[in-house]
Amino acid sequence: MKVTDLCLDGVKILEPQYFEDDRGYYTESYSSRTLKEHGINSIFVQDNHLLSLKKGTIRGIHFQNNPKAQSKLLRCTKGSILDIVVDLRKSSPTYKKWLSILLSEENRKQIFIPKGYGHACISLEDNTQVQYKVDELYYPEYDRAIAWNDPQLNIEWTMSNVILSKKDKEAPFLKDSDVNF
Repeated sequence: MKVTDLCLDGVKILEPQYFEDDRGYYTESYSSRTLKEHGINSIFVQDNHLLSLKKGTIRGIHFQNNPKAQSKLLRCTKGSILDIVVDLRKSSPTYKKWLSILLSEENRKQIFIPKGYGHACISLEDNTQVQYKVDELYYPEYDRAIAWNDPQLNIEWTMSNVILSKKDKEAPFLKDSDVNF
């Protein structure tokens, strides 16, 4: 597995090796040993699977506050997404900086997002599916969101006509959030 560090501390791209022949392929999509070799020591406790029926569906910017913050290991298994990671750690030199990366069924990349970051994605195709692992269970009382269009963050989304959940439509701007990283 090829692992690449990105410009935000601890955020990494993982590219599993695929062995293909006329039958199809085999890959090791997750190995705790391989992740540990690359400094990822998370113990994942929950798998999540989401489907975005329509192109332009935004999910996020989501996170869980401390003490139930989550690290995530995420991949797109059908279709494609633009994945967004936002540094929400107030003492970080990259606080409020963000990055985006294309994850798709085609490129087979995965992204590791440590605690302290917000996460969002936008589906670039209809019927896009994303699967991800988290190292902390879901706790609604710690669940938070920040507005996808927060002017302080100025995220460059790929489209303006987007689909949002009620939660994401009502999410506060970062300046009004109680983020505690």
